Amino acid sequence: MPTLTLTNFEITPLNAPLGAIVTGLDARNPLAPEVILQIKQALRDYHILIFKNQNLNDEQFLNFAFNFGSLFVPPDDIPVLASQSGITPVIIPVSNVDGGYTGTGELAFHSDHKWTPYPSSGSLLYALEVPSKGGDTSWLNLISAYETLDEFTKRRIADLQLITYNPFLNKPGVPRSKYRHDQSIPLISPVFPHPLVRTHPESGKKILYLDYTTEVEVVGLDPQEGSELIEQLREHLHQPQFYYQHQWSVGDIVYWDNQSTLHYRQAFDPNQRRVMKRISLAGSRPF
Repeated sequence: MPTLTLTNFEITPLNAPLGAIVTGLDARNPLAPEVILQIKQALRDYHILIFKNQNLNDEQFLNFAFNFGSLFVPPDDIPVLASQSGITPVIIPVSNVDGGYTGTGELAFHSDHKWTPYPSSGSLLYALEVPSKGGDTSWLNLISAYETLDEFTKRRIADLQLITYNPFLNKPGVPRSKYRHDQSIPLISPVFPHPLVRTHPESGKKILYLDYTTEVEVVGLDPQEGSELIEQLREHLHQPQFYYQHQWSVGDIVYWDNQSTLHYRQAFDPNQRRVMKRISLAGSRPF
């Protein structure tokens, strides 16, 4: 695809299943309406945007994010990363030092907040310090993953609902599928079933709305059948043809569509510093 020249900066699509590089834009400055609209369209087209060579304080980072939506605020009783007593910071330190979150290990492909009633629409992650090796982040294109399914599977999953259990509330690995067979026993609360095949609220494209390892349950299916289906879909997801691996540089801001992508973090040396800041934007009920 050709480079798209905007008012005073460029968006250059990556030679990858998703993603584009944005250069020549200073995120500290106010953006013209036409620029904001072109960035929003580019996000729909490429799913992740990488803004290079930025130097922002927290207020400037927030102001930049507000161009694209309001902040994601989880319900008080539904914890997410960095929640403390029902309060979640506006800017979350994704760091292995100074009280940050997520440590240094590998993080499997996932999208954020899928277990909430209104998962976030997108996030912006800003790199302040990066290790000399490791700590790369990969993003996976869930629209391409859906489109490459065979027609039988598409028909099979078209109307299914999926519960994604809150990893901050329930102990991972504890079987819960028994609760679907005795309707007198309530599901562990709160849970929010969402379509396994989601429709993107702006582009209208179909999305295979499934993480790679988070504990899930297919509503209405026999537990064994549901488990086998999820295993099959996850095997399909985990293919290099769907993802792009990003090697971070200081000053990168990556803005990704949390509705149409998964992201993964590579492990890195715990003796090295990796300091980033994340802002998540509000979303809507999946349909």
